[in-house]
Formats: sequence, C-alpha cells, structure tokens
Amino acid sequence: MIVGKRSLIEARDVTRILPGIVPTTLVRDIDLAIFENEFVAITGPSGSGKSSLLYLLGLLDMPTSGEVLINGKATAHMEESERAAIRLSTLGFVFQFHFLLPEFTICENVMLPMRALGQLSRGAMRERAEMLLSSLGLADHLQKRPDQLSGGQRQRVAVARALANDPAVILADEPTGSLDSVSSEQVFKILDDVVHSHGKTVVAVTHDLDLAARMERRVHLVDGSILTDERRALHPLT
Repeated sequence: MIVGKRSLIEARDVTRILPGIVPTTLVRDIDLAIFENEFVAITGPSGSGKSSLLYLLGLLDMPTSGEVLINGKATAHMEESERAAIRLSTLGFVFQFHFLLPEFTICENVMLPMRALGQLSRGAMRERAEMLLSSLGLADHLQKRPDQLSGGQRQRVAVARALANDPAVILADEPTGSLDSVSSEQVFKILDDVVHSHGKTVVAVTHDLDLAARMERRVHLVDGSILTDERRALHPLT
C-alpha cells in the first residue's frame, strides 16, 4: 500500500488459464494493486504474461480464478454491460497498433468513446476532441484520416482517444513498440505528462528497458508470475 494514495485497480490471486487439450496458464496467482498518480511499467520476456495481465486489469479478459477490483468494486460477477461501462468511464486503452477507424477523421476517431459513453452533446464532444488533439500537437490535422498521418502521429491520436472520457487510468500495451526512436520518445513524454501534469495513472507493458527504467515503478513478470515489483526515483526527462 502507498500511504495517502488510493488503489484504483487491484488483482487478488488472479490466474488465467486457456482451456484446451493442454491448458495454458497465462498468469498465475497475481496479487497487484495499481494506485492513483502512478507510472507503472510491466516488463518480462516474451510469453511471460505481460499483455495477458494488462487485459485482465482492463477487464478485456476475465480471470479463471481470483478477482479484479476497480475502485474497490469486485467485477467478476458483473454483467458484461457493467464491465463495459467501467471500461468506458474509468479506463483508457492504447495498443501497439493504433486501431483507428480509417473511414473517420482523426477528430471523429477521438469522439467515438465519448459517443459510446453518451454524456456530452455532439458539439461538446467535438470541442473536447479538438482540444485533446491540439494539446498533442495535431491541431493542423483534425480533418485528416489516419492514413494521412505518420506512425507517431497516429499513436498520438490513439492517446487522445484513450483520454477522451477523462479516465483515471490509461492501460498501454507496447505503445512505442512499432515506432522509431524519435516517435517513441514523443509518445513516452506524452504518457509521462499524463501522469505528472494531469494526475492520471499509466500502466504500460513494454519490452524497452530504457523506457521502463524511467518510470517510477516496474513490475517484472516471469512465466506468468510477478518476480519483482520495484519502485524507484524517476529519472529526469531529457
């Protein structure tokens, strides 16, 4: 427990097993709490369960046993519609590949989560989408479609989309994995700013140990289990 900080996501004795002739254990006996205003790296070798754990924390997958709590509320026995509502309002997602819809402009792509949540007028949704995109250096590209942008720009759009409903937590699966070093650094700095200037929590699966070393906390998995969970002082950005 971190004194003075609230737990946003908690995994309690979580195991995920894929059924089959030979069942595959993706993660095993995971106990993990994610707190407000944290920048957390999830690392480990290929096949160690990093993405599987992230999907469980984000309610994109369900554990075989154990429980995931969001803001202290157990989720295992919820209806899928309840879990979907939590994902929309509390969690934002960034993946290695942006998954932007090619038929929509980038502004319309960022509006999609807001439309799904249904709390804002169309004008307010557009205003927020434009504000988010502008804050990420994309003010001159609002009416472009994804295929008119670079890879780094598309990933910034994906970050804006993840922030659309003002979630408490951003879950990122290899957000810099398909980018060159310059774009990777830009996306990292944006996520760092989300934590340190806007008070959000970011949990990022990454194979880039240099980036992981610049986050305050590193959870390292081996064979589906947590080997280490370390906190450290943040390295200054350069």
